[in-house]
Amino acid sequence: MSHTSREKAKLIARVRRIKGQLEGIERALELEVTCAEVLRQLASVRGAVSGLTAEVMEDHLREHVLAPSDDKARFQGGEEMIEVIRAYMK
Repeated sequence: MSHTSREKAKLIARVRRIKGQLEGIERALELEVTCAEVLRQLASVRGAVSGLTAEVMEDHLREHVLAPSDDKARFQGGEEMIEVIRAYMK
């Protein structure tokens, strides 16, 4: 069982909150609220996505880099993390 499966309910709850925030931005744009308010809402979504990303990255590091007992699995976990970080930094 992977760490995302164990934390599934918590992660899905966070995604649903982010989804609600995005729907709020959509409503704000439809209602033509001020750009400052839309920007505040966008900043909140960005923070929420960054927090979720950091949590999944941390869990990956703990499960697939720090915890494996064999070097091959540890190496693969590290390589996967490098790929994710490169994609995230683009």
